Amino acid sequence: MAGHSKFKNIMHRKGAQDKKRSKLFSKLSREITVAAKSGMPDPDMNPRLRLAVNSAKAESMPKDNIQRAIDRATSSDEENYEEIRLEGFGPGGVSLIVETLTDNRNRTVSDVRSIFSKSGGNMGESGSVSHGFERLGLIVYPASVGDGNKVLEAALEAGAEDLQSDDESHEIWTAPDDLHAVATELEKSLGEATSAKLAWRPTIEVTVEEEDAGKLMSLIDTLDDNDDVQTVWGNYDVSDDVMERLG
Repeated sequence: MAGHSKFKNIMHRKGAQDKKRSKLFSKLSREITVAAKSGMPDPDMNPRLRLAVNSAKAESMPKDNIQRAIDRATSSDEENYEEIRLEGFGPGGVSLIVETLTDNRNRTVSDVRSIFSKSGGNMGESGSVSHGFERLGLIVYPASVGDGNKVLEAALEAGAEDLQSDDESHEIWTAPDDLHAVATELEKSLGEATSAKLAWRPTIEVTVEEEDAGKLMSLIDTLDDNDDVQTVWGNYDVSDDVMERLG
């Protein structure tokens, strides 16, 4: 299923590195603050905020940190973050979409362009790669919540559009406008999700050979290390064998 391995690889690589925990909390906090500013500072009244809070809880972010991030939305001295989507091409002809939250557009654009350039890729114009992706909602559960049949039944009843299950996780795809409603319904039968967010799912995948895969993963890791980068999406397909050899 298009989009499956990309999301899993990126998120697993991020989650496996404990040294990035504080950076991850910072990014989650920023999303919570922006979400709270975009509507009511009450998760029950603000779908985007609720999803952001749930994602933070799934990463074991302390409640105090979550509340401080919400409180910052009403603080007069809080920075104003801007959402910027950047697009580019990585090693092996891979298309990448980089979602950022920044208080300095020029800095972020310059940093991301430099990362692409130093990693053997190049940043493109707006729309240069996004036409090859679908904008969808993505809800992720660990495999431990139940087998594929149980999750499929719950997903269909909740109004989801697609499901991909493997030994590690269940990925449930929804229409963009249905993400909050489906996530809310799934909580009743499956509990809180590991992640629930708007995603970019590629319509066509690019198979990446090992000689380019290492450079590509390095590019993605460097992008992810940038404080302003929230999520990186790609249309690459890297085999499990190659990923294991890359470590």
